Amino acid sequence: MARPLATIGYEGKTVDEFLDALVRARVELVIDVRAVAASRRPGFSKSALAAAVAELGIDYVHLRALGTPKPGREAARNGRIAEMHAIYEEQLATPEAALALAQAKAAASERHAALLCFEADAGHCHRQIVAERLNDDKTFEVTDL
Repeated sequence: MARPLATIGYEGKTVDEFLDALVRARVELVIDVRAVAASRRPGFSKSALAAAVAELGIDYVHLRALGTPKPGREAARNGRIAEMHAIYEEQLATPEAALALAQAKAAASERHAALLCFEADAGHCHRQIVAERLNDDKTFEVTDL
């Protein structure tokens, strides 16, 4: 039976809406796949977010190596999604990213995890690529929250 794996973006969400979505989905672990786990949006920077989910009994881990490099983030912001994907594929070819993918897969195999990034639309975000890589053997049933 496939294990659940969620993806979630916080764009357009309040912290409460974001946390409610995690609780409703019964997420046990947030895997932050942002290169920079900081946000101009209050409550979504690494420390604040980790504390907020911990209050709900949800664990948090930041896997920076699974983040999109700056040129990829710039491409995505400018709507150049194919370019962002190409840049991100180069990132995934690094040894650091391979290790982080293995860590994410191991963690998500033990607990219901959610891959976190900013972008609301998973189709325009690198977290969908991460989910596809983690699910290359159909271990997971992926849901976008």
